[in-house]
Amino acid sequence: MTSDTPVIEIRNLHKAYGALEVIKGVDIAAPAGHVVSLIGSSGSGKSTLLRCANLLEDSQQGDVMFCGEPVTWKGEGLNRRPADRAQITRIRTNLSMVFQQFNLWAHMTILQNVMEAPFTVLGRDKAEVEDAARKYLTKVGIGDKCDAYPAQLSGGQQQRAAIARALCMEPKALLFDEPTSALDPELEQEVVKVIKDLAAEGRTMIIVTHDMRLAADVSDHVVFLHQGKIEEEGPPDTLFGAPKTDRLRGFLSATQPG
Repeated sequence: MTSDTPVIEIRNLHKAYGALEVIKGVDIAAPAGHVVSLIGSSGSGKSTLLRCANLLEDSQQGDVMFCGEPVTWKGEGLNRRPADRAQITRIRTNLSMVFQQFNLWAHMTILQNVMEAPFTVLGRDKAEVEDAARKYLTKVGIGDKCDAYPAQLSGGQQQRAAIARALCMEPKALLFDEPTSALDPELEQEVVKVIKDLAAEGRTMIIVTHDMRLAADVSDHVVFLHQGKIEEEGPPDTLFGAPKTDRLRGFLSATQPG
């Protein structure tokens, strides 16, 4: 991998559920240290695209590359599947995804939740993993919640725990799927601050978000999806400040506060 090789690159991606095509030939790239945000209406394909990038969903056509390495496939069309499960596992351990609904284990403490994957999946030393887990929980502002259970935390605290869990895998890229949409506005800001801090550190991230202010503040590149295609893309100043298409202008006017 050279310095200008994207961490994640997708070329001409097509994704269908039966006869319904939801991604129709999309190209995106997330270079190292860059933040790419995906915006668009519900049903535009944003979350599906993110799940294809993380190989949680199989695509029917196109290339998915991680640090320049293409995913190998077998079969065609709706029968296309990854050819090498070991490759998928290896790639997935370098991509950490933060979901809308936290997905914390209810029967484990917050510390145990953050430690689980690095310890059991990656087989790292338990003491080292615990040190890292405590460090990341402190980083996201809930270092005092290590012994609490998820049900004892607010939604914003649970989402910050989920981000600490993602960070503890030491991934090459972070993927966020609507990380603030399940939160009340005041709790949303706790999570937005963490994401902004991560962006300022130069973390590679792809963010699906309905929060235009977040996309404007943290992104190097914003992609506006409409019905499974890229309608418009570019740096946030251009996209939000001087949208070129009627669809984007309409979308932004409908999402502006007030």
